[in-house]
Amino acid sequence: MEKVIINSYEEFEKLVGQEIGVSDYVELSQERINLFADATLDHQWIHVDTERAKTDSPYKSTIAHGYLTLSMLPYLWNQIIEVHNLRMMINYGMDKMKFGQAVLSGQSIRLRTTLHSLTNLRGVAKAEIKFAIEIKDQRKKALEGIATFLYYFD
Repeated sequence: MEKVIINSYEEFEKLVGQEIGVSDYVELSQERINLFADATLDHQWIHVDTERAKTDSPYKSTIAHGYLTLSMLPYLWNQIIEVHNLRMMINYGMDKMKFGQAVLSGQSIRLRTTLHSLTNLRGVAKAEIKFAIEIKDQRKKALEGIATFLYYFD
């Protein structure tokens, strides 16, 4: 899918209620999981001990941290949309976030987004993005929720 280009609040507003786009897939490899464990100091065996996971995990594999899956949101979001004429964009919050299914080491995920709402707060666009992180070849989503971003247009 082609990246959506936004140049103004008015262009953004036309997308309310519509699917904005779908990212490419990205693999959550064991190496990426281990690096995330190192960065967050979360070395729970279910994430990093591949041998133990084969026998003791109900998944028979290590799984990505839920927050690793969530942390991929900005990278995947940047594949979907490019907003011009900005001073800055900041993450404002998350609502109704739900982890639906574990992502096994080596599986690939992608992001599907819809512009849920857009509010003009005196020149600042508050965008609520309904998102789903999908796992390749799986019906159930890894993660769903609403991400809120503030866009400060020039």
